[in-house]
Amino acid sequence: MKSVTTEYSGRGDPSRSLELLWGRQERPRRGPKPRLTVEMVTRAAVELADAEGLAALSMRRVGDRLSVSAMSLYTYVPGKAELIDLMLDAVAGEAPLLEGLSGDWRARLEQWARESLASHRRHPWVLQVATVHPPMGPNEVAWGDAALRSLSGTGLTDREIVAVINVMDGYVRGVARRSVDAAQVEQRTGLTDEQWYASRAPLLETLIDPARYPTMRRFHDTGVFHDPIDDFEFGLHRLLDGIQQLLRERAAKPAV
Repeated sequence: MKSVTTEYSGRGDPSRSLELLWGRQERPRRGPKPRLTVEMVTRAAVELADAEGLAALSMRRVGDRLSVSAMSLYTYVPGKAELIDLMLDAVAGEAPLLEGLSGDWRARLEQWARESLASHRRHPWVLQVATVHPPMGPNEVAWGDAALRSLSGTGLTDREIVAVINVMDGYVRGVARRSVDAAQVEQRTGLTDEQWYASRAPLLETLIDPARYPTMRRFHDTGVFHDPIDDFEFGLHRLLDGIQQLLRERAAKPAV
């Protein structure tokens, strides 16, 4: 399993990060044409993190992928903190937006959640970046705007819409974390969940006393802990059911 590290978005120079994210940095008018672009540096960094994990990310390693020195990269990106902001916004731009999707708010929010999960699975290193202070690049803003707009006009207040999106995002990240952890453990141990349980089943049957742990023993015996039910879809629909019920109650409530 790759080593775990934690980074924090938005901890670099905010002005420089926003200029880079939105393409507002001034380009030199004289001198030779730059060999690289910010986009090329960002893409190389994403590829490195995808392949080797966030712990492997450094300006030197990114430079190696681009066949340039680390010092030359500072011409394009001030440092690792700003680079991580660029990387987060780059992966946020991969998913299709929801404008062309037919259906109501529920269909749009379902698609938003599925695309978010897929992105985390493609780029598991994103889960190691704390985004309390998000980069606020154009791709992230567009992705967030699509989610907020999907609930606009439903009867929820603006603050409730933000709360719903935060809850959905937390749910997706939680499922993604479990999925990524399971894949990494399987890669390291060579055992699937089913194989892991099977190897321990005989001993567990002697340890989990049905008189003391009746519910746990019943669940163990029926095999539900490694049942192939799609937990993500089940949980997603239950969350959306709750929102839908709230909207029905709002619609039925007489105006004051």
